[in-house]
Formats: sequence, C-alpha cells, structure tokens
Amino acid sequence: MLHRRDVLTALGAAGLLPTAAWGQAAWPSRAVQMIVAFPPGGQADVTARPAAAALERVFGQAVPVVNRAGAGGIVGSASVARAAPDGYTALMALSSLGVLPESERIMGRTPAYTVDQFAPIARITADPTVMLVPAKSPWRSVQDFVADAKKRPGAITFGSAGNYSTLHVAMAMFTGAAGIDLLHVPFQGGGPALTALLSGTLDSLASGPGPALAHVKEGRLRALASWGRERIPGFEDVPTFIELGHPEVEFYIWTGVFLPLATPAPVQARWRDALRQICERDEGLKRALEAAGSPIAYQEGETFERFFRDDTARLVRAVQRIGKVE
Repeated sequence: MLHRRDVLTALGAAGLLPTAAWGQAAWPSRAVQMIVAFPPGGQADVTARPAAAALERVFGQAVPVVNRAGAGGIVGSASVARAAPDGYTALMALSSLGVLPESERIMGRTPAYTVDQFAPIARITADPTVMLVPAKSPWRSVQDFVADAKKRPGAITFGSAGNYSTLHVAMAMFTGAAGIDLLHVPFQGGGPALTALLSGTLDSLASGPGPALAHVKEGRLRALASWGRERIPGFEDVPTFIELGHPEVEFYIWTGVFLPLATPAPVQARWRDALRQICERDEGLKRALEAAGSPIAYQEGETFERFFRDDTARLVRAVQRIGKVE
C-alpha cells in the first residue's frame, strides 16, 4: 500500500491537494522578490511597480521590485530560472523572454536559460509598440522618415533594449518591410534607450506605449505609427503600420509573471489567484496602468501558455531572419 506521505506528494505534484495539506498554509511568510531584467523606466518596470504594490496588499508581505539588468534581459531572466523554486522569486518578463535563448544560439553561445525552465503564471498587459522620434526632428510621418532613410542609408539611428530584444525585433520588422537601412544602437534596457531619445542623441525608437505616453503628451516626443492591429488608446491620432500599407508589421510587447518551473503547484496557484485578484479588483493597479497607457490584458493558465508558445515561435522566426548581429 502507498504510504500517506507518498499519496500527498503525488497529489501535491499534480496540483490536486489543498494548500494547507501541502504544508504551504503560511506561504508567503516573508518578502517576495519580483525581478525585472531591465533597468528602471522600461515596460516591465512600469508594470512591475504598481503590480508589486497591489500584491503586497494580497500577500501581506513586502514585494520589492529588483532591477537586475544586463545582456538585454538575459542576466535577470537567468537568475530567476536558477532561483530556488519556492515562489519567493518571480520574474516580470517581456516577450523577449522567449527570443533571447535563440539569439544566443545564433551568436554561437550556449543559452543562459531556456523557456522550459519557467512556469508561465499570468499575462498582465499586452500592448502594441509605438514608433517614436524626438518632437524636434524633421519627420512628421512614417512617409517622411522612410523617404529620408532611403536618401541616407545607415545614417538614421534607432535604439533598443539590446540585440534581439523586443524593441530590436519590432524595428527590424518595420525596416525590412520599408526596405530601409538604419543604424542599430543597443542599450541595456528600454529605459536608457528612451532617455537617449529624449536627449536627442538617438533618432528613433520602438517603445511600449506606457513609458512613452507622458512624453508624447508633453510634446517632447512624436509618435509616427504603432505596430498594433488597431490604434492604441491614448494614441488615437497615430496610425498603425497596417493602415500605412505594411500588413506584416504587427508586434506586441507584453508583460507576464513567471516562476521557476519546479515551483510547487499550490504556490503557483497562490500566485495565479493573487494576480487574478489584483487585475480584476485593484483599482489602484488599473488606474496606474491605464495612466501609463498599458491597460490590463489578463490571461492565465492554458490560455496564457498557448499565447506564450505561439508568440515565442513567431518572434523566434523573426530573430532567425535578422541573423547574426556582430
């Protein structure tokens, strides 16, 4: 006969056992870290901070946001993949999570992590990226920008959060469709790239709408187009690339929470329940994300897993088209 301990272990692994029976009734009993694999100011950070504040009210514990930047998101993401699978370390990831291992392979390196080391918990936001230029620039439309780029191949710069990051892939989709050659300037995250654009040391940038919205409203930046199928709330006057005749230029920058794969099912469920609760009921989180131009687009469970799998496959194909970046 199976011992009671063996039965409990099997049921717990299958996620069929109540949390208390698994010995996790007191979880969390200490602070829970939320890792952002980019510097402050980018899309993951903009989502993580109000989400962490809301989670503190649900968990009853501190949820510090830790920015662990480096290698376009690889350093922070790999640290979560290697973290103890106890639920006390989570990753607020971008869509680049699934791209970076393939980029490492293309560069002839062993990936620091693979996507199968993570358990997808929930998606929080999903926004089309928006193409930005300084308000003082001569480009008032995509047509102006493309015409100038064709006259001066390689002279106009665009920034990104690093080679093969979401911002790099988005711009590569556009430049390929428009048949133009821009100079890529990688940064250590979307925040520093946005700072460079604001200072005038960078010519253009694909950005999540959240970090860009206030700067556009203040007249410091100009939005030329967006990568969505529909126009973005807050950017209603900005056409999509699809409207401008580029039906293949469609891209979304999303944020989602991931845990190390071996995290016990009851703890994963506790995270999922907490995230669902704050996304459905926390008015402070809703207001913060809407004010930032990134309304909640919640998904969980099999729906999010399928979205993550399909989106990753699409982005990997785009990265393979970009090829090796010296």
